[in-house]
Amino acid sequence: MAVLSLPSSSALSFLFLLLLLLLPCNQGFNIKEATVAFQQKKLSSRQLVLFYLDQIQILNPILRVVIEINPDALHQADVADLERREGKCSKGLLHGIPILLKDNIATANRLNTTAGSLALLGSVVPRDAGVVKRLRKAGAVILGKASLSEWSGFRSEFAPPGWNARSGKGNVSFLLLSFFLTPN
Repeated sequence: MAVLSLPSSSALSFLFLLLLLLLPCNQGFNIKEATVAFQQKKLSSRQLVLFYLDQIQILNPILRVVIEINPDALHQADVADLERREGKCSKGLLHGIPILLKDNIATANRLNTTAGSLALLGSVVPRDAGVVKRLRKAGAVILGKASLSEWSGFRSEFAPPGWNARSGKGNVSFLLLSFFLTPN
């Protein structure tokens, strides 16, 4: 009797990467181009955030790279759009651009900051991390928290890379994710 042998996860990841590289890919646009599209009223921050939320909803059950969505992201996008309409858009190139933060970067809002650990779920941080303060000052929309190895890999030298208690094992690198989350 023959036993069916499944490929290892690294072999599956390699095949997945190969498939992605062979598929035609839209290169999308960069932050400056998005800002120009905002100014030309071809795109709103709300539309861009909704696009990314839709992509996350479709892909995250497979890829498990987003731990949590910011419940205030659409409101932040609407504020950026309103500021742009009223000519109050002096925050810089990130004004209205959605950003995902790693889950070990403190945000003093309704998002959890847990380093991927269930032990910190529900804890409250006293203030935004310095980088978050600068992102907010630049007008970025904090879209949510991205996955990482629990405790940034300090939990155990034997834990698999990319695993955390909040979202399990992530199945994609940043490079692969960029192929999927590029708007048309």
